[in-house]
Amino acid sequence: MRLKPYLAMLCLLPGLSLAADKAVYGLNEYALLADIDLEVAAKLDTGAKTASLSARDIKRFKRDGETWVRFYLAIDDAHAHPIERPLARISKIKRRSGDYDPSEEKTYTARPVIELAICMGKAQRTIEVNLTDRSAFQYPLLIGSEALKRFDALVDPSLKYAAGKPGCATDALSAE
Repeated sequence: MRLKPYLAMLCLLPGLSLAADKAVYGLNEYALLADIDLEVAAKLDTGAKTASLSARDIKRFKRDGETWVRFYLAIDDAHAHPIERPLARISKIKRRSGDYDPSEEKTYTARPVIELAICMGKAQRTIEVNLTDRSAFQYPLLIGSEALKRFDALVDPSLKYAAGKPGCATDALSAE
């Protein structure tokens, strides 16, 4: 009978070895928006599915038959130049109960999504980021669970800025 607790522990070992291969990030991390050459503070949120970047004056337009998005970063007054990226898709973000009028039929907000190369710590990945005005929030970039999977990340909410300043090589290719 004494073997049962030990057998249960042995079952956990494969999971522990998988966890050892993952990068540990804190609740907040510095992130380099490599395509834009801008470092921002990010909140890592395992409860959110998608990543969100603070943007304003978001407009869709056509370029060579493709749909693109033009926007300004809604981070501070220093970002006065527009950024243009191809539209990857439109994301439907579920609204909270206090965030919509029940007489409206839509219980979601449609947001444009772009692909963006992000560097956290020594890892650079291309992730999907939806664009929305986050200027009312403390962090201009929210990194959700889909992007955290791409980073092969473990999030320890007791830590902040565990990965340090972004240190990706400038010629590094994004891991797919």
